[in-house]
Amino acid sequence: MSRGPRIERPRGTHDVVPADQPLWRRVVVEAERLCALSGYLPIATPVFEETALFERTSGAGSDVVQKEMYTFQDRGGRSLTLRPEGTAPICRAYVEHGMHREPQPVKLYTVGPMYRYSAPQRGRFREHWQLSVEAIGSDDPAVDAEVIQLYHALLERLGVSEFELALNSIGCRECRPAYLELLDEWLAVNLDRLDRPTREKAAANPLRVFDNFDAKPAPVQAALREAPTIGESLCDACSEHFDAVQRDLDAYGVSYELVPTLVRGLDYYTRTTWEFAGPEKGAQSALSGGGRYDGLIEQIGGPSTPGVGFGAGVERLVLALEHAKVSASPPSVDVFFALAAGAPHERVVGWLRELRARGVACDTDYAGRSLKGQLTHAARLGAVATVVVGPDGASIRRAGRADEDVLLDDVLERVSP
Repeated sequence: MSRGPRIERPRGTHDVVPADQPLWRRVVVEAERLCALSGYLPIATPVFEETALFERTSGAGSDVVQKEMYTFQDRGGRSLTLRPEGTAPICRAYVEHGMHREPQPVKLYTVGPMYRYSAPQRGRFREHWQLSVEAIGSDDPAVDAEVIQLYHALLERLGVSEFELALNSIGCRECRPAYLELLDEWLAVNLDRLDRPTREKAAANPLRVFDNFDAKPAPVQAALREAPTIGESLCDACSEHFDAVQRDLDAYGVSYELVPTLVRGLDYYTRTTWEFAGPEKGAQSALSGGGRYDGLIEQIGGPSTPGVGFGAGVERLVLALEHAKVSASPPSVDVFFALAAGAPHERVVGWLRELRARGVACDTDYAGRSLKGQLTHAARLGAVATVVVGPDGASIRRAGRADEDVLLDDVLERVSP
Protein backbone atom coordinates (compact mmCIF):
# COMPACT_ATOMS: atom_id res chain seq x y z
CA MET A 1 0.00 0.00 0.00
CA SER A 2 1.48 3.35 -1.07
CA ARG A 3 2.08 6.02 1.53
CA GLY A 4 -0.24 9.02 1.30
CA PRO A 5 0.91 12.64 1.55
CA ARG A 6 1.85 13.74 5.04
CA ILE A 7 -0.81 15.81 6.84
CA GLU A 8 0.42 18.58 9.12
CA ARG A 9 -1.34 20.82 11.63
CA PRO A 10 -3.14 23.87 10.18
CA ARG A 11 -1.13 27.08 9.93
CA GLY A 12 -1.41 29.18 13.07
CA THR A 13 -2.01 26.23 15.41
CA HIS A 14 0.42 24.31 17.58
CA ASP A 15 0.72 21.04 19.45
CA VAL A 16 1.50 21.04 23.15
CA VAL A 17 3.63 17.90 23.05
CA PRO A 18 4.66 15.97 26.19
CA ALA A 19 8.00 17.79 26.39
CA ASP A 20 6.13 21.12 26.61
CA GLN A 21 3.51 19.93 29.07
CA PRO A 22 5.40 20.43 32.38
CA LEU A 23 5.74 24.21 31.90
CA TRP A 24 2.24 24.44 30.39
CA ARG A 25 0.71 22.55 33.31
CA ARG A 26 2.64 24.69 35.78
CA VAL A 27 0.96 27.79 34.34
CA VAL A 28 -2.54 26.32 34.24
CA VAL A 29 -2.43 24.61 37.64
CA GLU A 30 -1.11 27.72 39.39
CA ALA A 31 -3.74 29.90 37.66
CA GLU A 32 -6.51 27.54 38.80
CA ARG A 33 -5.10 27.48 42.33
CA LEU A 34 -5.02 31.27 42.62
CA CYS A 35 -8.52 31.59 41.16
CA ALA A 36 -9.82 29.16 43.77
CA LEU A 37 -8.08 31.09 46.57
CA SER A 38 -9.98 34.24 45.54
CA GLY A 39 -13.34 32.51 45.20
CA TYR A 40 -13.48 32.14 41.39
CA LEU A 41 -15.28 29.01 40.20
CA PRO A 42 -14.58 27.14 36.95
CA ILE A 43 -16.96 27.37 34.01
CA ALA A 44 -16.79 25.81 30.54
CA THR A 45 -18.61 27.27 27.54
CA PRO A 46 -18.90 25.97 23.95
CA VAL A 47 -16.06 26.70 21.53
CA PHE A 48 -18.64 28.08 19.08
CA GLU A 49 -21.49 30.48 19.68
CA GLU A 50 -24.14 32.36 17.73
CA THR A 51 -22.31 34.94 15.62
CA ALA A 52 -24.59 37.69 16.92
CA LEU A 53 -23.08 37.30 20.39
CA PHE A 54 -19.74 38.66 19.21
CA GLU A 55 -21.17 41.15 16.72
CA ARG A 56 -23.20 42.79 19.47
CA THR A 57 -20.54 42.81 22.14
CA SER A 58 -17.28 43.32 20.28
CA GLY A 59 -18.65 45.98 17.95
CA ALA A 60 -19.32 45.63 14.23
CA GLY A 61 -16.37 47.91 13.43
CA SER A 62 -13.82 46.11 15.59
CA ASP A 63 -10.90 44.22 14.08
CA VAL A 64 -12.18 41.08 15.77
CA VAL A 65 -15.50 41.16 13.91
CA GLN A 66 -14.24 42.56 10.62
CA LYS A 67 -11.00 40.62 10.20
CA GLU A 68 -10.41 37.92 12.78
CA MET A 69 -13.51 35.79 13.44
CA TYR A 70 -13.89 32.23 12.19
CA THR A 71 -17.54 32.35 11.10
CA PHE A 72 -19.43 29.60 9.29
CA GLN A 73 -22.93 28.34 8.57
CA ASP A 74 -23.93 24.99 9.99
CA ARG A 75 -26.15 22.53 8.14
CA GLY A 76 -29.23 24.22 9.54
CA GLY A 77 -28.21 27.57 8.03
CA ARG A 78 -27.31 29.14 11.38
CA SER A 79 -24.36 31.53 11.53
CA LEU A 80 -21.89 30.33 14.15
CA THR A 81 -18.48 31.62 15.19
CA LEU A 82 -15.57 29.98 16.95
CA ARG A 83 -15.16 32.04 20.10
CA PRO A 84 -12.49 34.74 19.66
CA GLU A 85 -12.50 35.65 23.37
CA GLY A 86 -13.91 34.34 26.63
CA THR A 87 -15.83 37.21 28.23
CA ALA A 88 -18.91 37.34 25.99
CA PRO A 89 -19.60 33.56 26.21
CA ILE A 90 -19.28 33.63 30.01
CA CYS A 91 -21.66 36.59 30.18
CA ARG A 92 -24.08 34.77 27.87
CA ALA A 93 -24.00 31.79 30.25
CA TYR A 94 -24.53 34.15 33.22
CA VAL A 95 -27.74 35.44 31.62
CA GLU A 96 -28.97 32.12 30.25
CA HIS A 97 -28.60 30.27 33.56
CA GLY A 98 -30.08 33.03 35.70
CA MET A 99 -26.92 33.64 37.70
CA HIS A 100 -28.16 37.14 38.54
CA ARG A 101 -30.32 35.40 41.15
CA GLU A 102 -27.23 34.09 42.93
CA PRO A 103 -25.19 36.10 45.48
CA GLN A 104 -23.29 38.78 43.60
CA PRO A 105 -20.69 39.11 42.26
CA VAL A 106 -20.55 35.77 40.49
CA LYS A 107 -16.85 34.95 40.13
CA LEU A 108 -15.95 32.68 37.23
CA TYR A 109 -12.91 31.56 35.27
CA THR A 110 -12.16 29.31 32.33
CA VAL A 111 -9.07 28.03 30.54
CA GLY A 112 -9.69 27.03 26.95
CA PRO A 113 -8.92 27.58 23.27
CA MET A 114 -9.89 30.81 21.46
CA TYR A 115 -9.78 31.43 17.72
CA ARG A 116 -8.68 34.51 15.78
CA TYR A 117 -7.61 34.70 12.17
CA SER A 118 -4.45 36.80 12.14
CA ALA A 119 -0.89 36.53 10.92
CA PRO A 120 0.81 33.85 13.06
CA GLN A 121 3.79 35.12 15.03
CA ARG A 122 5.88 33.96 17.94
CA GLY A 123 3.44 33.63 20.83
CA ARG A 124 0.40 34.47 18.68
CA PHE A 125 -1.61 31.64 17.19
CA ARG A 126 -4.91 31.39 15.35
CA GLU A 127 -5.91 28.82 17.92
CA HIS A 128 -4.57 29.95 21.26
CA TRP A 129 -5.31 29.05 24.85
CA GLN A 130 -6.55 31.69 27.22
CA LEU A 131 -7.27 32.15 30.89
CA SER A 132 -10.43 34.27 31.28
CA VAL A 133 -11.31 35.58 34.75
CA GLU A 134 -14.63 37.40 35.24
CA ALA A 135 -16.43 38.96 38.22
CA ILE A 136 -20.03 39.76 37.24
CA GLY A 137 -22.61 41.63 39.30
CA SER A 138 -20.66 44.30 41.21
CA ASP A 139 -19.50 47.80 40.32
CA ASP A 140 -17.26 47.99 43.40
CA PRO A 141 -13.80 49.28 42.35
CA ALA A 142 -12.33 46.81 44.84
CA VAL A 143 -13.30 44.02 42.42
CA ASP A 144 -11.33 45.71 39.64
CA ALA A 145 -8.28 45.78 41.90
CA GLU A 146 -8.81 42.16 42.93
CA VAL A 147 -8.77 40.75 39.41
CA ILE A 148 -5.74 42.86 38.49
CA GLN A 149 -3.95 41.66 41.62
CA LEU A 150 -4.84 38.05 40.81
CA TYR A 151 -2.87 38.11 37.56
CA HIS A 152 -0.08 40.09 39.21
CA ALA A 153 0.15 37.34 41.83
CA LEU A 154 0.19 34.69 39.10
CA LEU A 155 3.21 36.29 37.45
CA GLU A 156 5.05 36.54 40.75
CA ARG A 157 4.21 32.96 41.77
CA LEU A 158 5.48 31.65 38.45
CA GLY A 159 8.75 33.55 38.72
CA VAL A 160 8.13 36.21 36.06
CA SER A 161 9.66 39.49 37.24
CA GLU A 162 10.06 41.44 33.98
CA PHE A 163 6.62 42.92 33.41
CA GLU A 164 4.81 46.24 33.58
CA LEU A 165 1.20 47.09 34.31
CA ALA A 166 -0.44 49.93 32.36
CA LEU A 167 -3.66 51.38 33.79
CA ASN A 168 -6.30 53.80 32.53
CA SER A 169 -9.99 54.69 32.74
CA ILE A 170 -11.98 55.18 29.55
CA GLY A 171 -15.10 56.56 31.21
CA CYS A 172 -18.71 55.48 30.96
CA ARG A 173 -21.75 56.11 28.80
CA GLU A 174 -22.33 59.38 30.67
CA CYS A 175 -18.96 61.04 30.13
CA ARG A 176 -17.53 59.33 27.05
CA PRO A 177 -19.77 61.08 24.47
CA ALA A 178 -18.39 64.50 25.45
CA TYR A 179 -14.85 63.18 25.15
CA LEU A 180 -15.56 61.65 21.74
CA GLU A 181 -16.71 65.07 20.51
CA LEU A 182 -13.38 66.56 21.56
CA LEU A 183 -11.50 63.68 19.95
CA ASP A 184 -13.50 63.99 16.72
CA GLU A 185 -12.63 67.69 16.54
CA TRP A 186 -8.95 66.95 17.01
CA LEU A 187 -9.01 64.14 14.42
CA ALA A 188 -10.66 66.40 11.85
CA VAL A 189 -7.68 68.75 12.05
CA ASN A 190 -4.92 66.12 12.42
CA LEU A 191 -6.11 63.20 10.31
CA ASP A 192 -3.33 63.69 7.73
CA ARG A 193 -0.74 63.07 10.47
CA LEU A 194 -2.01 59.52 10.98
CA ASP A 195 -1.26 56.40 8.95
CA ARG A 196 -3.92 54.61 6.93
CA PRO A 197 -4.75 51.86 9.52
CA THR A 198 -5.23 54.49 12.22
CA ARG A 199 -7.44 56.61 9.95
CA GLU A 200 -9.56 53.53 9.24
CA LYS A 201 -9.99 52.96 12.96
CA ALA A 202 -10.96 56.60 13.41
CA ALA A 203 -13.74 56.16 10.86
CA ALA A 204 -15.09 53.06 12.63
CA ASN A 205 -14.70 54.23 16.23
CA PRO A 206 -12.58 57.29 17.15
CA LEU A 207 -11.49 55.78 20.46
CA ARG A 208 -9.78 52.95 18.58
CA VAL A 209 -7.14 55.28 17.13
CA PHE A 210 -5.22 54.41 20.30
CA ASP A 211 -5.39 50.64 19.73
CA ASN A 212 -1.96 48.96 19.81
CA PHE A 213 -0.38 52.32 20.49
CA ASP A 214 3.17 51.04 20.93
CA ALA A 215 3.08 49.25 17.56
CA LYS A 216 2.26 52.43 15.61
CA PRO A 217 4.92 54.36 13.66
CA ALA A 218 6.80 56.90 15.80
CA PRO A 219 5.32 59.97 14.00
CA VAL A 220 1.79 58.63 14.59
CA GLN A 221 2.53 58.03 18.26
CA ALA A 222 3.87 61.57 18.57
CA ALA A 223 0.72 62.99 16.99
CA LEU A 224 -1.64 60.95 19.16
CA ARG A 225 0.15 62.08 22.30
CA GLU A 226 -1.13 65.57 21.49
CA ALA A 227 -4.74 64.36 21.24
CA PRO A 228 -7.15 65.01 24.13
CA THR A 229 -7.25 62.11 26.59
CA ILE A 230 -10.28 60.55 28.19
CA GLY A 231 -8.90 61.30 31.65
CA GLU A 232 -9.56 64.99 31.07
CA SER A 233 -13.26 64.31 30.53
CA LEU A 234 -14.13 61.76 33.21
CA CYS A 235 -17.30 62.42 35.17
CA ASP A 236 -17.10 62.62 38.96
CA ALA A 237 -18.34 59.05 39.39
CA CYS A 238 -15.69 57.65 37.02
CA SER A 239 -12.95 59.73 38.63
CA GLU A 240 -13.92 58.50 42.10
CA HIS A 241 -14.09 54.91 40.85
CA PHE A 242 -10.65 55.13 39.25
CA ASP A 243 -9.13 56.75 42.33
CA ALA A 244 -10.51 53.90 44.46
CA VAL A 245 -9.02 51.28 42.13
CA GLN A 246 -5.61 52.92 42.48
CA ARG A 247 -5.87 53.07 46.26
CA ASP A 248 -6.66 49.36 46.45
CA LEU A 249 -3.81 48.47 44.08
CA ASP A 250 -1.49 50.50 46.28
CA ALA A 251 -2.78 48.54 49.29
CA TYR A 252 -2.10 45.28 47.43
CA GLY A 253 1.44 46.46 46.68
CA VAL A 254 0.84 46.32 42.92
CA SER A 255 2.91 48.82 40.92
CA TYR A 256 1.36 50.38 37.81
CA GLU A 257 1.82 53.19 35.33
CA LEU A 258 -1.03 55.49 34.32
CA VAL A 259 -1.18 55.44 30.52
CA PRO A 260 -3.79 57.90 29.14
CA THR A 261 -3.64 56.37 25.64
CA LEU A 262 -4.49 52.85 26.81
CA VAL A 263 -7.80 51.61 25.40
CA ARG A 264 -9.18 48.15 24.70
CA GLY A 265 -10.09 46.91 21.23
CA LEU A 266 -13.62 45.76 22.05
CA ASP A 267 -16.68 47.99 22.38
CA TYR A 268 -17.94 46.59 25.65
CA TYR A 269 -15.19 48.05 27.86
CA THR A 270 -15.94 50.93 30.26
CA ARG A 271 -14.07 52.65 33.07
CA THR A 272 -11.01 50.70 34.27
CA THR A 273 -8.79 49.21 31.57
CA TRP A 274 -5.35 47.66 31.97
CA GLU A 275 -2.66 45.65 30.26
CA PHE A 276 0.27 43.59 31.52
CA ALA A 277 3.29 43.68 29.21
CA GLY A 278 6.16 41.22 29.47
CA PRO A 279 9.77 41.05 28.29
CA GLU A 280 9.00 40.16 24.66
CA LYS A 281 9.14 43.02 22.18
CA GLY A 282 6.50 44.27 19.75
CA ALA A 283 3.15 42.53 19.34
CA GLN A 284 4.29 39.69 21.61
CA SER A 285 4.75 41.93 24.66
CA ALA A 286 1.12 41.81 25.87
CA LEU A 287 0.67 39.11 28.50
CA SER A 288 -2.92 39.93 29.41
CA GLY A 289 -5.47 42.70 29.17
CA GLY A 290 -8.80 43.46 30.71
CA GLY A 291 -11.23 45.98 32.01
CA ARG A 292 -14.69 46.76 33.24
CA TYR A 293 -17.70 46.06 30.97
CA ASP A 294 -20.76 47.47 32.71
CA GLY A 295 -22.93 47.49 29.57
CA LEU A 296 -22.18 44.09 28.08
CA ILE A 297 -24.92 42.07 29.79
CA GLU A 298 -27.59 44.46 28.51
CA GLN A 299 -26.30 44.07 24.95
CA ILE A 300 -27.07 40.36 25.02
CA GLY A 301 -30.55 40.69 26.50
CA GLY A 302 -29.84 40.58 30.21
CA PRO A 303 -30.59 43.10 32.96
CA SER A 304 -28.26 46.02 33.62
CA THR A 305 -25.32 44.25 35.27
CA PRO A 306 -21.77 45.49 35.91
CA GLY A 307 -18.79 43.25 35.32
CA VAL A 308 -15.01 43.22 35.14
CA GLY A 309 -12.41 40.71 33.99
CA PHE A 310 -9.40 39.89 31.86
CA GLY A 311 -8.08 37.49 29.28
CA ALA A 312 -4.52 36.14 29.42
CA GLY A 313 -2.83 34.02 26.79
CA VAL A 314 -1.27 30.83 28.11
CA GLU A 315 1.28 30.71 25.27
CA ARG A 316 2.46 34.26 26.02
CA LEU A 317 2.91 33.40 29.67
CA VAL A 318 4.88 30.26 28.82
CA LEU A 319 7.19 32.43 26.69
CA ALA A 320 7.65 34.78 29.64
CA LEU A 321 8.60 31.82 31.84
CA GLU A 322 11.11 30.61 29.26
CA HIS A 323 12.57 34.13 29.08
CA ALA A 324 12.90 34.09 32.88
CA LYS A 325 14.57 30.66 32.61
CA VAL A 326 11.85 29.07 34.71
CA SER A 327 11.74 25.32 34.23
CA ALA A 328 9.45 22.50 35.23
CA SER A 329 10.27 18.81 35.48
CA PRO A 330 8.10 16.12 33.94
CA PRO A 331 6.38 13.77 36.41
CA SER A 332 8.64 10.88 37.40
CA VAL A 333 7.75 7.22 37.68
CA ASP A 334 7.69 5.80 41.21
CA VAL A 335 8.44 2.20 40.22
CA PHE A 336 9.79 0.65 37.01
CA PHE A 337 9.83 -3.12 36.49
CA ALA A 338 12.75 -4.35 34.38
CA LEU A 339 12.29 -7.96 33.31
CA ALA A 340 15.25 -10.34 33.06
CA ALA A 341 15.02 -13.50 30.99
CA GLY A 342 12.39 -15.87 32.37
CA ALA A 343 10.68 -13.25 34.56
CA PRO A 344 6.98 -13.98 35.30
CA HIS A 345 5.31 -11.45 32.98
CA GLU A 346 1.74 -12.08 34.20
CA ARG A 347 2.78 -11.50 37.79
CA VAL A 348 4.34 -8.15 36.87
CA VAL A 349 1.07 -7.19 35.17
CA GLY A 350 -0.74 -7.91 38.42
CA TRP A 351 1.73 -5.71 40.33
CA LEU A 352 1.15 -2.88 37.88
CA ARG A 353 -2.60 -3.15 38.39
CA GLU A 354 -2.35 -3.21 42.16
CA LEU A 355 0.17 -0.37 42.47
CA ARG A 356 -1.78 1.91 40.14
CA ALA A 357 -4.90 1.23 42.21
CA ARG A 358 -2.92 2.43 45.24
CA GLY A 359 -1.93 5.65 43.43
CA VAL A 360 1.64 4.59 42.67
CA ALA A 361 2.97 5.64 39.24
CA CYS A 362 4.58 2.58 37.70
CA ASP A 363 5.63 1.26 34.32
CA THR A 364 7.51 -1.53 32.57
CA ASP A 365 9.09 -2.24 29.19
CA TYR A 366 6.92 -2.73 26.11
CA ALA A 367 9.60 -2.39 23.42
CA GLY A 368 11.54 -5.63 23.78
CA ARG A 369 14.63 -3.89 25.18
CA SER A 370 17.54 -5.78 26.65
CA LEU A 371 17.91 -5.66 30.42
CA LYS A 372 20.55 -2.94 30.03
CA GLY A 373 18.22 -1.00 27.74
CA GLN A 374 15.40 -1.34 30.27
CA LEU A 375 17.58 0.07 33.04
CA THR A 376 18.54 3.00 30.81
CA HIS A 377 14.87 3.63 30.04
CA ALA A 378 14.01 3.52 33.77
CA ALA A 379 16.64 6.19 34.42
CA ARG A 380 15.27 8.27 31.54
CA LEU A 381 11.81 8.11 33.16
CA GLY A 382 13.26 9.23 36.50
CA ALA A 383 12.15 6.08 38.27
CA VAL A 384 12.48 6.35 42.04
CA ALA A 385 12.74 2.57 42.36
CA THR A 386 13.71 0.08 39.66
CA VAL A 387 12.76 -3.54 40.27
CA VAL A 388 14.82 -6.07 38.30
CA VAL A 389 12.57 -9.10 38.13
CA GLY A 390 14.06 -12.54 37.58
CA PRO A 391 12.45 -16.00 37.41
CA ASP A 392 12.66 -16.66 41.15
CA GLY A 393 13.31 -13.31 42.82
CA ALA A 394 13.85 -9.60 42.35
CA SER A 395 16.31 -6.84 43.15
CA ILE A 396 15.11 -3.36 44.10
CA ARG A 397 17.44 -0.50 43.12
CA ARG A 398 17.17 2.98 44.57
CA ALA A 399 19.62 5.83 44.06
CA GLY A 400 22.01 6.27 46.98
CA ARG A 401 21.06 2.95 48.57
CA ALA A 402 22.33 -0.61 48.35
CA ASP A 403 20.38 -2.97 46.13
CA GLU A 404 17.77 -4.98 48.04
CA ASP A 405 17.17 -8.59 47.06
CA VAL A 406 13.61 -9.78 47.79
CA LEU A 407 11.37 -12.73 47.14
CA LEU A 408 8.73 -12.31 44.45
CA ASP A 409 6.03 -12.62 47.12
CA ASP A 410 7.47 -9.57 48.90
CA VAL A 411 7.94 -7.24 45.92
CA LEU A 412 4.56 -5.53 46.11
CA GLU A 413 4.83 -4.58 49.76
CA ARG A 414 8.48 -3.46 49.47
CA VAL A 415 7.68 -0.89 46.75
CA SER A 416 4.31 0.29 48.07
CA PRO A 417 4.19 3.63 49.97
